[in-house]
Amino acid sequence: MDNLSTWIKYKNGLCDDCNATCCTLPVEVRLSDLIRMELISEFEAENEPPKQLAKQLMKQGVVEHFNFKTSIYTLTRLSNNDCLYLHRETRRCTIYNKRPKTCREHPRVGPKPNHCAYIKRV
Repeated sequence: MDNLSTWIKYKNGLCDDCNATCCTLPVEVRLSDLIRMELISEFEAENEPPKQLAKQLMKQGVVEHFNFKTSIYTLTRLSNNDCLYLHRETRRCTIYNKRPKTCREHPRVGPKPNHCAYIKRV
C-alpha cells in the first residue's frame, strides 16, 4: 500500500474485484464535501468557524484531524484503517452518491495519478 511502485495502472472494471484498498487511505475533505455528505448544513458552513465545526465533527467521531492552515478535514478511519463509510462485508462505499471529491477523483489524482493500490478481493 505505502510502496507506490507496487501500484498498478488503473483500467475500467478494476474495482469490481478489488478489496477497496483505496478506502484505507486517509480521506481529506473540505466544507463542500461535508455539506454533500450531509454532515453539516450550508448554514453551518457559512456561519460557524471551521475550527468549531472540526470540534463538533471530532466529537461525533466523523473527523479525526483538522488542518487549521488549509481548512482540510481528515475523515475518521477504523482501527483496521478502513474508511468510516466502507461497508465491512461488501467493501463498497455506503455513501457513494455523496462521497467526497477526493474519492470521486481517485485514481485520476492521488499519490500516484492514474494508478491504484489494487488488491484482489478474496
